[in-house]
Amino acid sequence: MRILYLSQYYPPEIGATQTRAAELARGLVRAGHRVTMLAEMPNHPHGVMAPEYRGRLVARSREAGIDVVRVWVKTSPEKTFSTRMAFYLSYMAMAVAAGQVQRGRYDAIYATSPPLFVAGAGLVLSHSRRTPLIMEVRDLWPESAVQLGELSNARAIAAATRLEEACYARARHIVTATEGIRQALLARGLPPEKLTVLPNGANTELYTPRPRDPGLAARLGVTTDQFVVLYTGLHGLAHGLETVLDAAALLRDRPEIRFLLVGDGPQKAALRQTAERKNLANVRFIDAVPESNLPDILALGHVGIDVRRDVGISQGTLPVKMFTYMACGLPVILAITGEATILVEKADAGLIVPPETPQALAHAILTLQVDPARRERMGRNGRALVVARYSRQAQAGRLADLLDYMVGER
Repeated sequence: MRILYLSQYYPPEIGATQTRAAELARGLVRAGHRVTMLAEMPNHPHGVMAPEYRGRLVARSREAGIDVVRVWVKTSPEKTFSTRMAFYLSYMAMAVAAGQVQRGRYDAIYATSPPLFVAGAGLVLSHSRRTPLIMEVRDLWPESAVQLGELSNARAIAAATRLEEACYARARHIVTATEGIRQALLARGLPPEKLTVLPNGANTELYTPRPRDPGLAARLGVTTDQFVVLYTGLHGLAHGLETVLDAAALLRDRPEIRFLLVGDGPQKAALRQTAERKNLANVRFIDAVPESNLPDILALGHVGIDVRRDVGISQGTLPVKMFTYMACGLPVILAITGEATILVEKADAGLIVPPETPQALAHAILTLQVDPARRERMGRNGRALVVARYSRQAQAGRLADLLDYMVGER
């Protein structure tokens, strides 16, 4: 098949969305399909275009067997409602234009949302090219933006909801990242046969348990006698990393416990300021690294954590970082509710605490610090679960099978 894959975010940008898109696309290529990826010029999350892409409307390359087409977007380091809308809408317009001029016929258009406007571009291209649209929903939008306070304008919410409904109606099939999203769409009247869950996971060949690199540990200020608590990923509004800083403040009298927060995002500057104001010497912020380097950083840790704000959208999440922790043999501590907690508890792969509760998070960290046998058992259980059920390789194969079926049905 020839597949036009729309994902606004894509490597070399770093993040869960980028990783999912790249690995699923590579899996489709391994299955014998031709994939054209329609992405933005790299700029996320800072909103600054990478120098090699400046002054260009379109850039083309071939990466891991994928034809990558990158389009210009209106970027800005300032994250306001106006700049975000310009950013999203510019991708939608440019993706439609670039998609129209792609030569030959595609068998399917696969568009991943959010941003919802990626699905909007897929909607337009599906009509104009008379090609089936497969929509991937990793998060419900605009619901999530409303809950996080990012979107409050009634007209904008109504317009986004109309676009969302139009995409659902046009889609030949909808892939959801969690069962919670699937249930929400069923409650809105979508037929069950139109929905398939393809959860997040980890590349079990890249993310493996490995020995600690003493040189890397020294560069990151980690000593052999320290208990390292790791957070890797986006420092965003939904994550509520203030809870981690508050837990670190409660543990400031335990110098053997060190927090490493790895990644980037719109809240990172504010989090740094908070850590400095509270004089949290036990917290260190590490810049985002290429995914190929992340397993070495994970090897420094004793436990991986994920936190979320206590809002409705957090209940249906299956965080990518959770799977990468487990794939590397780390026990996890989740300060969230819902689907992910059930998975971790059933596998005995970590501890669960209520969201936005620093005291409970600090207590869970101390619990695992003093029990290395329990950490080892949980890490082993988590690795086995990911290998058995949540490997990216297997998920890419499932997506290839689904697209084969949908195109064959056509």
